[in-house]
Amino acid sequence: MPLLIGKVAVITGAASGNGRAIALAFAKEGADIVIADIRDKPREGGISTEQLIQQETSQKALFVSCDVTKLSDLETAMEAADSLGGVDIMVNNAGILKKQSVLEVSEEDFDLMTNVNIKSVYFGTQVAAKRMLKKGKGNIINLSSIAGMRATGGYALYCTSKGAVRLMSHALADELGPLGIRVNSLHPGIINTQMNIVDDPVIGTETGEMYLDMIPLRRWGEPEDVAKAALYLACDLSSYVTGSSLVIDGGYLRI
Repeated sequence: MPLLIGKVAVITGAASGNGRAIALAFAKEGADIVIADIRDKPREGGISTEQLIQQETSQKALFVSCDVTKLSDLETAMEAADSLGGVDIMVNNAGILKKQSVLEVSEEDFDLMTNVNIKSVYFGTQVAAKRMLKKGKGNIINLSSIAGMRATGGYALYCTSKGAVRLMSHALADELGPLGIRVNSLHPGIINTQMNIVDDPVIGTETGEMYLDMIPLRRWGEPEDVAKAALYLACDLSSYVTGSSLVIDGGYLRI
């Protein structure tokens, strides 16, 4: 029996990278998917996530143009889920990364990072939870990062945003648990996505090779590794897990 049969999942930032892998993994386990992203073409190239799901599974997939910093767009994503039967799983995956010194960050930089990485998670949870209450249950997965658990110079703003997601998820788990809604956070390490190839070049660089030697499993993570962890949190295998921070980093943090 598929692990997510009959479920409807909304995944932000699902056009590319980790979100795309999560969407496909969920669809392969029986979920219908709402892909909520500001773009429909994957950054890594290839067909859209909507087309990929339709090509490789028998599940329904809908793309919704969504700027996650806008509550109205998040509501539109929920309405798309309503057309499929109503949201059961919300994955707040959309995020951005930019390395900047605290001496260089502008107010606009600060607002963009916090709006995309924090505000969208908070209100993504809110709009989903309001609908989940009607079903008496639900599941929310928030993408943080190992940067939300260990601080690094040059990434203070990013660390701040991802640390906020971690503690926010714990608080939301406490608040929403009695209402039947589980909330957990995922903390990927260095994953083979455009974020770590283009936005903050690590993979394929001399610096990256130094990082690779610090990872016990001696390989970069793949989006599919993150998707497997998300699938565990999304299904009943983790029915007694909430308020958890699940790390997917090949042992890099070793904590």
